[in-house]
Amino acid sequence: MGARPLLNRSLAGMGTTIFAEMSALAAATGSINLGQGFPDTDGPEEVREAAVRALREGRGNQYPPGPGVPELRLAIAEHQYRFYGLTVDPDTEVLVTAGATEAIAAALLALLEPGDEVIAFEPFYDSYAACIAMAGAVRVPLTLRAPAFRPDLDELRSLITPRTRLLLINTPHNPTGTVLTPEELAAIAELACEHDLLVVTDEVYEHLVFTGAHHPLAALPGMRERTVAISSAGKTFSFTGWKVGWVTGAPELVAAVRTAKQYLTYVSAGPFQYAVAEALRLPDAYYADFRADLRRKRDLLTEGLAEAGFRVFEPQGTYFVTTDITPLGEKDGVEFCRALPGRCGVVAIPNAVFYDRTELGLSQVRFAFCKRESVLREAVERLRRL
Repeated sequence: MGARPLLNRSLAGMGTTIFAEMSALAAATGSINLGQGFPDTDGPEEVREAAVRALREGRGNQYPPGPGVPELRLAIAEHQYRFYGLTVDPDTEVLVTAGATEAIAAALLALLEPGDEVIAFEPFYDSYAACIAMAGAVRVPLTLRAPAFRPDLDELRSLITPRTRLLLINTPHNPTGTVLTPEELAAIAELACEHDLLVVTDEVYEHLVFTGAHHPLAALPGMRERTVAISSAGKTFSFTGWKVGWVTGAPELVAAVRTAKQYLTYVSAGPFQYAVAEALRLPDAYYADFRADLRRKRDLLTEGLAEAGFRVFEPQGTYFVTTDITPLGEKDGVEFCRALPGRCGVVAIPNAVFYDRTELGLSQVRFAFCKRESVLREAVERLRRL
């Protein structure tokens, strides 16, 4: 094949994801997997039965409409109004995607030109770097620094250049658990309007907030026409394998994203779309109980990690907790996580993989608490061996 590398140079260094590596390690060693963020129980039975019913009734077994089935698009619009007072047209301002990951890819591929700069919170979810690279754009990190992991808004202003095209905002934030305050969001909105920037918001953990509340950036003055908002059903309803996500935004933005999306999966998850439409209409009690259950699990794991000797940064949202391994006499989170299954039978994720400047997160390790309480208690017992 000659001397030319087979892999597109923009993806150099982006081989197998850390999630796949650590999940494989968990399976190979029989360890408790607190690395990859998926629950170990299914979501509501009535939602699962809605998917079965759709299959049996022949709804979605063939290609669904490109923008998503009308029932789901309507339910998404109702959800935006119910929780945030946002009026969204289900026909022109909603697009269903194969999970939030495809939504992010389609949005960045649609809205970016080669050489455009994208400012994103560091540490960032690994697909951000890959999608920005595939678009030929340049990522510019705004580092959220321990222990508070708050955005430095003066630094954000200083990072904006004539080449800046887009802000990629993730709140609640993975992996740190930071939830942006109304004041922080207002300042970001002001900068976006001042510099005429587009904004993509990753809001998949919108219903997993334990401190404060989630506030959509699109609701702020001047932001509706420049914001692509992304969310999904996987985290809220514990059906991550269904891969049902969505985009909301002004018609011209959604049309742009749809143009890119139709050449990615085209369509997906037909029967599951009908089930998610029913899930979004679950009563308020479901959302409150789900959040309370995860808060208990967060507290169980964070207390156990602290007792085991970790420095714990309590998350305001998501179902991840970031820790520092320095008090354990450790320095390198990657080496620590690779050795952890053999030492005590638990798998975690090193935060360094979420940084461009890996040294900034070298001693940080992330654990997921979206597991059964019995599993978390066993993990805590094992971690105490450290």
